[in-house]
Amino acid sequence: MPRQSLYDVDTIMGEAIDIFLEHSYHGAVMEEIIARTEFNRRGFYLEFGSKQQFLYETLKFYQENKLAPIVAQLENHHGIASVEAFFDAYISAMFGRGCLLINMVTELGHDDDTIRSMGRHYLDRLQLGFIGCLEQAQRQGTVKAGINVEAIALQLTCFVQGFAINSILAESKEELHIATHALINPILAA
Repeated sequence: MPRQSLYDVDTIMGEAIDIFLEHSYHGAVMEEIIARTEFNRRGFYLEFGSKQQFLYETLKFYQENKLAPIVAQLENHHGIASVEAFFDAYISAMFGRGCLLINMVTELGHDDDTIRSMGRHYLDRLQLGFIGCLEQAQRQGTVKAGINVEAIALQLTCFVQGFAINSILAESKEELHIATHALINPILAA
């Protein structure tokens, strides 16, 4: 019979997300991880094996529970409305905190194949979502007919990465909304 967890996964992962957002991977010390997640050291290592494996589990949880609902805005391919809904949701979720996945890719992606793969998969998913939305927008006539859909999708994907950092530094959400509109408005049909 499988062993029942004696802890609430959502609570543990919520604390883990906060720890890694606050301190980065290298700055997060085991004493704080143990204290804030309410694991004992032995239980932590039995469950996760290592701090690195704990990070991987945290990132999987983060992607499934924080990023996937936001990216789902793009995957319904309702054109520009989906792109705008994505950015609205992204700004709300990232403002003042940034994106854990992008932070970890920046910190560890060069040397960690697992983190690099997670980041690449996320960016590919974003780009495909943007492509689908832009193609639908072309069919709807809401964007200029001659735009290069793939290039604009790549630009939007890169913009999302920059938002992950800028959302920490911006003084208001309005700044981020202004930037979004400045990027989208030039491709809209007259």
